[in-house]
Amino acid sequence: MQDVFDLVSRIVARILRVEESRVRPDSRFKQDLGADSINLVEIAMAIEQEFDITLEDEEVANITTVDAAVSYILRRT
Repeated sequence: MQDVFDLVSRIVARILRVEESRVRPDSRFKQDLGADSINLVEIAMAIEQEFDITLEDEEVANITTVDAAVSYILRRT
């Protein structure tokens, strides 16, 4: 799980141009990290590529925190 979190943290930090230390499990993409809708699409695409999974559109809307993204990835891999 920690490896998945570390990879997601790097992806999020790179796309949102924030320090990786700001990306915590309970960080909300929009409210805490300042993501907009384009950033969220970029994050989703990077996660799909990194973990070789497909994020379902209807489920993406429910992934609002870093921990939710990690949990989703763990269920799909």
